[in-house]
Amino acid sequence: MDAMSRRRPAPRAAAPRLLPSSPCPCGLSASYGDCCGRYHRGQAAAPTAEALMRSRFSAFAAHDEAYLLRSWHPDTRPATVDFDPGLRWVRLEVLSTTDGGRFHAEGTVAFRAHYTEGREEGVLTEHSRFVRHEGAWVYLDALTLG
Repeated sequence: MDAMSRRRPAPRAAAPRLLPSSPCPCGLSASYGDCCGRYHRGQAAAPTAEALMRSRFSAFAAHDEAYLLRSWHPDTRPATVDFDPGLRWVRLEVLSTTDGGRFHAEGTVAFRAHYTEGREEGVLTEHSRFVRHEGAWVYLDALTLG
C-alpha cells in the first residue's frame, strides 16, 4: 500500500473524523470501533493478512500514520507517511487472497482501493505482500501486477 501515500511534501490534512459508531472504511459491516478501530487502538492484532490489509486501508482513510508505520515491515517502512490533503479513500474491494491465515507466515492480498481527489474518482489496484514479523502480520511490499 505504499502507493496509497504520496511522496511529495504537502501540508498535513486534518484526519477524517471516525467515531467508534461510524461505518468502518474497510467495507465490512461492523462499526469502526468493533472492526479496524480495535487494531488501530492496539486492543487486538490483525489475525490474517486480509484483516491487516483492511485495517491499513482504514488507517489511510483516517490518516492514522502511527498505525501504518507500526504495521509496516521495518525493512521497507518509510520514515513518515505523507497524506495528500486532497485525496479521500472511499471504498475497498478485496479481489483475492493467498495464504495469510492464522497458521501462515506469508500471504498476499489483491485489492482495488477507490478514492476521490477533488471531483475526480480513481482506483488504485495493488497486489500486496504481507509477512509475519515478531509474530504479527505486517505489510512488506507490493508485487508487480500483470
